[in-house]
Amino acid sequence: MEKPTQSLPEFQAPELYDFIITRARSLELAAPLSPEDQGLQSMPDASPTKWHLAHTSWFFETFILREYATGYVPFRDEFAYLFNSYYQSVGPQYRRAQRSMISRPTCGEVLQYRSHVDVHITDLVNTLRGPNRAKVLELLELGNQHEQQHQELILTDIKHALSFNPLYPVYREADEETVVDAPDLGWHEIVGGLHEIGHAGKGFSFDNEGPRHKVFVQPFRVASRLVTNAEYVQFIEAGGYQDPGHWLSDGWDWVNATFNVNTAPNQNTDSARNGHPLYWTRLDDQYREFTLGGLVPLNPAAPVSHVNYYEANAYANWAGKRLPTEAEWECVARCTGTAANPHGNFLDFNRLQPQPAAGTGIQQLFGDLWEWTSSAYSAYPGYAIPEGAVGEYNGKFMCNQFVLRGGSCVTPPGHVRASYRNFFPPATQWQFSGIRLAEDI
Repeated sequence: MEKPTQSLPEFQAPELYDFIITRARSLELAAPLSPEDQGLQSMPDASPTKWHLAHTSWFFETFILREYATGYVPFRDEFAYLFNSYYQSVGPQYRRAQRSMISRPTCGEVLQYRSHVDVHITDLVNTLRGPNRAKVLELLELGNQHEQQHQELILTDIKHALSFNPLYPVYREADEETVVDAPDLGWHEIVGGLHEIGHAGKGFSFDNEGPRHKVFVQPFRVASRLVTNAEYVQFIEAGGYQDPGHWLSDGWDWVNATFNVNTAPNQNTDSARNGHPLYWTRLDDQYREFTLGGLVPLNPAAPVSHVNYYEANAYANWAGKRLPTEAEWECVARCTGTAANPHGNFLDFNRLQPQPAAGTGIQQLFGDLWEWTSSAYSAYPGYAIPEGAVGEYNGKFMCNQFVLRGGSCVTPPGHVRASYRNFFPPATQWQFSGIRLAEDI
């Protein structure tokens, strides 16, 4: 992999360690991409890599440097408009769906912008004393976590963009996989009653992870691993995408709009007759999957990925099961002891793909794939949106979205917790999302 071309400042304050590491990782993710790659935007929900690199710098500049660095001179005033994502209280934003139209600044200028911000953040943290220091350090940690989220988006967005290229370009050559069988699907029983969920104690958390509160959970069982590609193929071959009985009404509308299942028989294509997850294609009567390592044969033992909420829910219905609620998912993490030390297949340049389950007990709870829950994304009891512009970070999105838990193979290590709540609209496929089943007792 190419080395980052942006020079990073030296630092003395220990509070800067995570900042420097995080900023360097973003450049490592961008290094395999050409300037042409970095300008791609394949849909309104995705953004160009160059935009992610600039926006994360805008975050530090806007919420820390402009507010707390005496005499700070912005790199370019126009960037306040170009790289604001959705912070209405900060000012207007360039239209999201047209971010690929921003050919200037160039990739080189964006790196200069990042260096400018890094130098000034380093100087501020090294020298600032007094009552504002604690607030700056709090915002610095939020900025680091925010950039880690965008590191994940860099990979999900460029995968979507490269998938449209018939040359099946490789972002990075992946290690050769050893084909193994997935362990048999087992079931683990969770005792019902009052449980506590939400973040508590020391350590960073986003505002939507609290307050910690009690929930009553009925006894239930949860699957020991994620649903595999081979199991999802059975759903497809059983006519899963042709039977409206498995699908929510909105989901069935999505199926018809996406796969044209109601097209006249003599007009049907393979994809119309057989819906399938995003990035799957059928060549020589075999399923293949587009990955960050290019087009590869579908690994039957790996967990099925890039399914949306509608597909996850339909599969669960077909299997005679259901999706867990987010409270149940967190109870599993806490009751099985995995919450204390979340580990799994997180962002690693040697993989960048979900891996088959291995071992016994609850597997793949963290890493590999974000797991859809049946819970709508809404506020916890007692939640209050934080004051100021950073209050727009999470609270205003609590509508028309579903919660996902656990992180994925492109989530930076150490970024997620048992209380971490990701959220996306139900039709979202381009995220690394998968299926864990549950059932009532």
